[in-house]
This record gives sequence, C-alpha cells and structure tokens, in this order.
Amino acid sequence: MSELRENIIVEKSESFADRITRMYRYLSEKRQGDKDMLKQIVRSGTSVGANVSEGQFAQSKADFLTKMTIALKEANETRYWLKRLYAFGSLNEKEYSSIIADIEEIISILTIITRTTRENLKKEGKQN
Repeated sequence: MSELRENIIVEKSESFADRITRMYRYLSEKRQGDKDMLKQIVRSGTSVGANVSEGQFAQSKADFLTKMTIALKEANETRYWLKRLYAFGSLNEKEYSSIIADIEEIISILTIITRTTRENLKKEGKQN
C-alpha cells in the first residue's frame, strides 16, 4: 500500500465525515428527512473515516484489511441512506449528485485498497 493512496483515502473520508455531519445538521434544522434515517446516515458516514483512521495504525496487514473492509461496508450503507434521502425528497438533485459522487469515489478507492491488500496477503500466504 502506498503512502499516497493512504493519504488520499484518509483525506477524502475525513472530508466526507465533515460533509455528512454538516448535511445532518442542515437537514435536522430544516426538519427535512426522517430523524432515524438522518441518525443512521451520520453514523455510517462518519464511521467510514473512523475505520480508515484506525487502519492507519493497524497491527498487521490482515488487521488493515479488516478495517478497510469495514470502512467499505459503511460507505456502501451510507450510499444506501443517501439514495433514500433523495427518494424521499430531503435532498435536491444538485445536493444528491454532489454528495453521491463523493461516496462513490470513496467506495472505488476502498475497493481498490481492499482488493490489492487481499491479493498481497494471498501472495504472502497469510490469508485463510
């Protein structure tokens, strides 16, 4: 795993957590969107960055893979909740297009990181 790739995912996931938190506050203040749905999206959206951050200090490559896989799952869940918010009219087209593009990019990066790490572990004979 390259230093550059790690920094990109850290930066993007932290920025996304900030953005999702601002979106949560905005929609909560405007009373747009189901409260439970908004709580779910802020939980999953911020969890992406938390797991990426934990992965930076993983004890092993296998531990790193676990953290990145969890981050990927949380990113996918966040995508689901964003689609629901858009479907219910809580986000307009412009807002949705912008934030969904961000999470799609994060999902793409995490997919590459997990795939590459898994392949490297197989090459080293350390994966079950």
